[in-house]
Amino acid sequence: MQPVPIVDPDDPRVEAYHAIRERDLIGRQGMFIAEGKVVLNVLFAAKRYEVFSVLVLESRLAGMAETLSRAPAHVPVYVASQAVMDKIAGFHIHRGILALGRRGPEIGPDELLLNLPDNALVVAMVGISNHDNVGSIFRNAASFNADAVLLDQTCCDPLYRKSIRVSVGAALKVPFAYAGSAEALSQALDRHGFRQVALAPKGKHEITSLPPAKKNALLLGSEGDGLPPHLIQRLDTVRIPMSDSFDSLNVAAASAIALHRLWRG
Repeated sequence: MQPVPIVDPDDPRVEAYHAIRERDLIGRQGMFIAEGKVVLNVLFAAKRYEVFSVLVLESRLAGMAETLSRAPAHVPVYVASQAVMDKIAGFHIHRGILALGRRGPEIGPDELLLNLPDNALVVAMVGISNHDNVGSIFRNAASFNADAVLLDQTCCDPLYRKSIRVSVGAALKVPFAYAGSAEALSQALDRHGFRQVALAPKGKHEITSLPPAKKNALLLGSEGDGLPPHLIQRLDTVRIPMSDSFDSLNVAAASAIALHRLWRG
């Protein structure tokens, strides 16, 4: 793979990388930016998304040889100096490793859940609009072999650049689907025979007392409001035993503890 030098920040071949932060907010017409060596390793290995190009800081190129060897042969690798890359990105980009990918066609919750194994583990997010939390929950989902993630329409985008980075690439690896409303998400899990474990600070049962079940779905709500009251009333709720001196854990930290309990490993 022969690197292609980029000396002009306005070179049309790297136009999609321009003003990264601003485009994060307004969308990329079906494209996304992956950032960092570890994330690119996951992107190339998972092969879930089409990769269009890579943009690397010239000083990082030598250390990227093994990673770039995993990229599809047709993918161009553009190389730029720090000054040129900063002008392209619109800020000082110290990692200096970017890739441009394209989202696949969206699938619905039924299509996603239909083909999961008989002992599947699913993470379901409701109202989680913080990109750090979404990225961390995807990372936890991958760490404990969750088969899929469902999100309601109020959750933020797992393929937002920061979410991908915080997830250390897990958002590119774990399949996910949007399920519209929180109720639609829960109904889809019902249709496919999942036991729904709703995590709440004042849940009825301690998560350590959960009996085994074949198909589990861990439901997580926002840190402020938690899960919607109609779900709390309808589903079995669980809590993580903890000190009375503080009210709750961060939702991402709580998801790691709960997933460890539900983990098939």
